[in-house]
Amino acid sequence: MILIDQIRSYQKFYKKGLQGFHRLNFLLFLLFLFVSKKDALKTMSLPPSHGIATLLSPIAIGDLILPNRVIMAPLTRGRAGHSRVPNDYMREYYEIRASAGLIIAEATAISEQGYGFFAAPGIYTKEHAEGWKNVVDAVHRKNGRIFLQLWHTGRKSHSSFHPHTPIVAPSPIAIPDGFVYDANRNKVDHEVPHELTKEEIALVIQDYRRAASLAHEAGFDGVEVHAANGYLIDEFLQSCSNHRTDEYGGSYENRFRFLQEVIEAVKEVYPPSRIGVRVSPNGVFSGMGSEDNHLMYPYVAARLSEYGLAYLHLMDGLWRGGNTKCPRVTLFDLKRHFNGPLIGNIDYTQETGDGAIRTGAVDAIAFGTLFLSNPDLADRFANKWPLNPPPPLEEYYGLTGDPKENLKGYLTYRPYLEE
Repeated sequence: MILIDQIRSYQKFYKKGLQGFHRLNFLLFLLFLFVSKKDALKTMSLPPSHGIATLLSPIAIGDLILPNRVIMAPLTRGRAGHSRVPNDYMREYYEIRASAGLIIAEATAISEQGYGFFAAPGIYTKEHAEGWKNVVDAVHRKNGRIFLQLWHTGRKSHSSFHPHTPIVAPSPIAIPDGFVYDANRNKVDHEVPHELTKEEIALVIQDYRRAASLAHEAGFDGVEVHAANGYLIDEFLQSCSNHRTDEYGGSYENRFRFLQEVIEAVKEVYPPSRIGVRVSPNGVFSGMGSEDNHLMYPYVAARLSEYGLAYLHLMDGLWRGGNTKCPRVTLFDLKRHFNGPLIGNIDYTQETGDGAIRTGAVDAIAFGTLFLSNPDLADRFANKWPLNPPPPLEEYYGLTGDPKENLKGYLTYRPYLEE
């Protein structure tokens, strides 16, 4: 009966036209359910009142039990100021979002070299860790759970953020179009990155381990390795940005090697069950999008599955356009290869998120934009409270290096019972 309910739910979900799914995958998914329904259902809890999981059902992520499957996606907000140290405004921002099943805190630079976004926080000094500890402690006092996203911006950075070191990438290929903000928040052209040597790659891997260690000192429940959106790890994974001919380029195995070494370093600090990975095979942000992503990313999912990670976080929608050079990589494509919780992301609503979970193609949903203006999003879903519209784009990011000048659109939105 559960299987029939899943099929009916998927049909309803499919008719809504959610981006990232198409007719062929629907037929393949039905076959997948009939052939291996136990695997399709194994990460799903089955509350007696519903018979099948929804966004409001609990779930185990590694050895953590989340009270719901409403995940707060990592959201770059640029409120750390010139110091790059988390502050009390950030503490309050995360504290009022603690009802999320899991908070994945914003992308945070693992090193000065890896820094590349105006007023974003870091996690490469003791001062950074102490600032983050105040945030983590506040979330924990509200019985929340919080991971930190580890970030190296790669060729998406600008040398003004770190004048003594160049921007780096697997290959000396600049982002082909658009612009980047420099350290003074001026729009400037993309620079040609320095190609990392093997010795320099080893140093970056050490930076990831050190950042994970500082995150652990700050009390984070786990970390998410940012391997998406055209930043350094994504640049190694994709053939459009990785033209190396050594053991870090060429084959799927070689292009995966950098991410593999990052995972190996991070798991010296956190057990694999407290490590997540985020990927974006369909994205074109920062000049990404390769002809073989539909083959590369199932391979990546299978290799990551060997570790017993907390989760794999797939940006399966069309954020800032979509890669048209190869077939779309769907939740179903990665679910077949990753033996663990899969998180979907981009443009979900409560209805489509519930529908996706009920199909068994995904286990939880990360929400970004909705969390900006609805800090208690899970509670609003549970109580059918109204949702606020998202803030205007100019309030997404901090515009100056002084955090107190950038509170509009950041601490403006309150939990429903405080409104």
